[in-house]
Amino acid sequence: MENMMKKYLSLHLFSLFLILLPLLSSCDDQPQVYIIYFGEHKSGGKTIQEIEDSHHSYLLSVKSNEKDARDSLLYNYKNSINGFAALLTADEASKLSEMEEVVSAFPSKQHTWSIQTTRSWDFMGLDEKDSNSNNNYFTPRKNNALLRQANYGENVIVGMLDSGIWPESKSFDDEGMGPVPKSWKGICQTGDSFTSSHCNRKIIGARYYLKAYEASNGHLNTTAEYRSPRDHDGHGTHTSSTVAGRTVANVSAIGGFARGTASGGAPLARLAIYKVCWPVPNQPKANGNTCSEADMLAAIDDAIGDGVDVLSISIGTTDPVAYSEDGIAIGALHAIKRNIVVACSAGNSGPGPATASNLAPWMITVGASSIDRLFSAPVVLGNGNTIAGQTVTPYKLKNKQFPLVYAGDVGQAGVPKDAVAGQCLPNSLSPKKAKGKIVLCFRGNGTRVGKGLEVKRAGGKAIILANSLANGAEISVDAYVLPGTAVKADDGTRVFNYIKSTKKPTAHINTPKTVLNTKPAPYMASFSSRGPNGLELNLLKPDITAPGLNILAAWSGASSPTKLESDKRRVKYNLLSGTSMSCPHVSAAAVLLKAIHPTWSSAAIRSALMTTAGLKNNAGKQLTDASGNTATPFSYGSGHLRPTKASDPGLIYDASYTDYLIFLCSSVGGSEVKKVDPKFKCPKKTYSPSNHNYPSLAISELNGTMTVTRTVTNVGSSKSSYVSAYKAPEGFSVKISPKMLAFRHVGEKKSFTITVKQRKGKKKPKSGKYCFGWYRWTDGVHVVRSPLVVSPA
Repeated sequence: MENMMKKYLSLHLFSLFLILLPLLSSCDDQPQVYIIYFGEHKSGGKTIQEIEDSHHSYLLSVKSNEKDARDSLLYNYKNSINGFAALLTADEASKLSEMEEVVSAFPSKQHTWSIQTTRSWDFMGLDEKDSNSNNNYFTPRKNNALLRQANYGENVIVGMLDSGIWPESKSFDDEGMGPVPKSWKGICQTGDSFTSSHCNRKIIGARYYLKAYEASNGHLNTTAEYRSPRDHDGHGTHTSSTVAGRTVANVSAIGGFARGTASGGAPLARLAIYKVCWPVPNQPKANGNTCSEADMLAAIDDAIGDGVDVLSISIGTTDPVAYSEDGIAIGALHAIKRNIVVACSAGNSGPGPATASNLAPWMITVGASSIDRLFSAPVVLGNGNTIAGQTVTPYKLKNKQFPLVYAGDVGQAGVPKDAVAGQCLPNSLSPKKAKGKIVLCFRGNGTRVGKGLEVKRAGGKAIILANSLANGAEISVDAYVLPGTAVKADDGTRVFNYIKSTKKPTAHINTPKTVLNTKPAPYMASFSSRGPNGLELNLLKPDITAPGLNILAAWSGASSPTKLESDKRRVKYNLLSGTSMSCPHVSAAAVLLKAIHPTWSSAAIRSALMTTAGLKNNAGKQLTDASGNTATPFSYGSGHLRPTKASDPGLIYDASYTDYLIFLCSSVGGSEVKKVDPKFKCPKKTYSPSNHNYPSLAISELNGTMTVTRTVTNVGSSKSSYVSAYKAPEGFSVKISPKMLAFRHVGEKKSFTITVKQRKGKKKPKSGKYCFGWYRWTDGVHVVRSPLVVSPA
């Protein structure tokens, strides 16, 4: 009987397997969005219709019929990039990849970003005050008003890849602006709550891209987002106004914090909006958005054809992606061939090593640092001790002590009493235990504002949010939905120890206020992603740092300051933190340089920004991290952005499209280069990627001696002489030859070599340890400085 039962079950399971097999196979080969890349279009080549027909013929070769081919196509890339995006099975994509004309075929990834100004530009010296003003750390040179010289960026067009724009904001008013530049060829795409009237002489164009997003996530939920260029989230409005917002007086965050005059870095620059980021399905808006690679590549392709001068992309990924399969990198490479500057955020995955994204040498990769402003809201404990805290919540406590509890001690029944229990995650607190009390919560899982919402749900009186060890002393402020403040990691431990050592602990949170001219500033934000470069150790990334901590800028009228669904408050300006905020600062500086030096290449502009960046804070000390430890080029790149200095750099390190391909030859090899540009043949002799003519120098796993060559172009005085200097990394010697460069005219190029040698004996550095130094050229007026990073074998 038992054997018969086993035989029956075996037959039954086998039959069930046969029934499910087609379903299992189909699940494994479900269509997904692929990018089919052919390289670039031939000059004087096909018409748009011919391009579309050609792409269709490729699809038809792997699809069963005409309708399937038409229905599967999402985008034709037709301006500079030659390719298309389509819904394909893995087998169909594989067949296309084997065709001779196809350079590469790869699945479209979805990148997520989290929310990555009345003070930041003033702090960097980009104003029209006298150069001796004490308000500015990065004071501009006397009689050099960069904004006036650049005419506030009026004839420069900056393309924003983000979550759209809120056109009614005063930051995007076009009053007094001149006609739209004749170079503009774009459109104003209409849709939900966005008409052609929302484009003007400021917002000169707008588009949105949904096809790849919907192919992966289903139809857009239009109750939570606009099917148009209009920004429901707020992130795109914030970044756009940071780059090019008009000057608007007497603005502030909710509660009156950070009050002052808001302005973008290039207030008369023109904005071209490319909405590519959308809500993550079934996730709270506060968790961030998602941006599909195929949608972004379509936006970059359109931006190239539309005539933008600068692209600002506050989007990144947590894992390095090969250059040949990175939609942003491929699009940016085609953009720089048209001399478009591309600035990208480094990411918010710090402070761990090798966390930076957007690692290609042809884009500017931006880290995030602070400005000299904080929002003081100290905690006064029942024992009389005062703990420093910060907040921008508009809610205040009565002037008395309240009972103080640790979240892990007031959890719901069944919530484990572990470290996670103290993080105030949704539905973790007991209303019976938390009601009327100030609750100490720790960062970790979940959003910061979500923790405040949980304390409020449980009837708590206020929240004290303590940093985790990874966040250290850096505080990103929030407009909580109840009274509250945020404290440093070690101060959070002090509050926790007080609670545990006292029978009836109490606390009070003082009324918050804005404090300016704080020191030290800038310092590196903990969240800012770090080097070394995860794709190529012989290229330093990020390139530069700029203000990204607690930045005030314009906001969407459809979103609350916390982006929590239950938060019904609305604001016109909001404070955000992230490399998403630092990237548009660099984009704006690039706009101003474009206006002053319209013939400069994108590499020249990147070089000017990098070689003039600052290494010291407003206390005259070396840049540090949020905890006061000395920072390194793996966090700040070349240093902190100084726009006025960058307008007159003296010398620049230039590079062409071909130079970037040669870099790829040495970095990833000829077969990979063919996936980027099938027509390019790598030189027979290749050099280390360290030889790429970059404004920084990284040498990985040096064994003995290496000599690299750099070439500089004179963009300063017609007759000038530059003398070299350097600080050798610990354990290495440095030699620069020749020691002096003499120029006779503007545009003249001179080459020099840098020889780095590993020391022997006791001074020999440990294997794998990164050591930092710098080298520079100066003519007595200009200082052209480059970071130097070396690790021994």
